[in-house]
Amino acid sequence: MSIAASPPFTTTDLFAMPDDGVERDLIRGELREYPVTRRNHAHSRITSILARLLGNWMVDSKISGDVCSGEAGVRLSQTPETTVGIDVAYFSAEDLTRTPSGQPWLEGPPTLAVEIISPSDKHEDLVDKVELYLEYGVPMVWIVDPDFQQISIHRRGEPVVTLNVKQNLEGFPELPHFSVPVNKLFSW
Repeated sequence: MSIAASPPFTTTDLFAMPDDGVERDLIRGELREYPVTRRNHAHSRITSILARLLGNWMVDSKISGDVCSGEAGVRLSQTPETTVGIDVAYFSAEDLTRTPSGQPWLEGPPTLAVEIISPSDKHEDLVDKVELYLEYGVPMVWIVDPDFQQISIHRRGEPVVTLNVKQNLEGFPELPHFSVPVNKLFSW
């Protein structure tokens, strides 16, 4: 007797699931569920500040694209299906051309993915996220640590750069002319 295999889980299936307080990602076709991340004032404030700073940079530099925040749904890959929520993401105008009009998730890796450490985040989960983002083509990943007031910059094939509040956060070639003092993210 043979048992029919169930079809692989898809991004469409993921977005059809109820909003029931469970965080879900689709990693290489496998549904992963996590307890809702405990957030706090620092997390939400840094998310807002970063989204505003990136938006201002786009306007000031006359750069097209989009900044998304609040667990932006992003399908990093169709084969295998890999869809995640990102705290803050910048999509260049070119990145945005991959997403059909009206689709509820963004298609393909953003130019920048930012994860802000929450009180319930585990170190190994953050390492997995950074590796996943880089594997699927995100050129630059920032990990923001509100407790230590630091930002770690991850780029494929390059050493990690960690900045503190006495340094400037630069956009490298992916975000031309982006530069802000790190302490702006933690000033409240």
